[in-house]
Amino acid sequence: MYIAFEGVDTVGKSTQIELLSERFDNVVVTKEPGGTALGERLREILLEDGGATPRSEVLLFLADRAEHTEKVVRPNLHRMILSDRSFISGIAYAHVHEKIEIDTLLQLNRFATSNIFPDRIILFHINKRDLRERMGKKSTDAIELRGIDYMMRVQKTMEEIVDLLQIDHILIDAAEPIEEINEKIYRYIKDCQK
Repeated sequence: MYIAFEGVDTVGKSTQIELLSERFDNVVVTKEPGGTALGERLREILLEDGGATPRSEVLLFLADRAEHTEKVVRPNLHRMILSDRSFISGIAYAHVHEKIEIDTLLQLNRFATSNIFPDRIILFHINKRDLRERMGKKSTDAIELRGIDYMMRVQKTMEEIVDLLQIDHILIDAAEPIEEINEKIYRYIKDCQK
């Protein structure tokens, strides 16, 4: 089962993936961008440099996604894949930043992934006040420097995309205690395995 953890930065995706990877057997943990050797180089360009034009940024993310799908996702579809982000993030960030139509982005992502999309989405939601507080406690990358309002628009777009595509998902309130969130996601995944 291919499970993607989606949400803006600081919502707790990485924490939950780490905790859940200890509760399940035969798990592949990965991320976008950066789940492959090429992806790590692209991640550096995208998040540290920040010098790409908006359209080039979209294409770099798509290159990472294509490589990730072929080298990590496709060979492990028989296992449980826990991925920090997927095409949902890619579409949301590109739509908000570059104003590219969601249908166009969806077509590009279908091409990049050979139509391999996550089976389930763990979608985190955070309020503006908590996001501002969490962002203030960390160094920001080139994308986060676009600001809190930008991040909130991305979050709203992620929620719209998941609803539009009708992918089985669970909405997680990032303000809940880590242990409660972990148990909620664990139960959701176990129910999906039945």
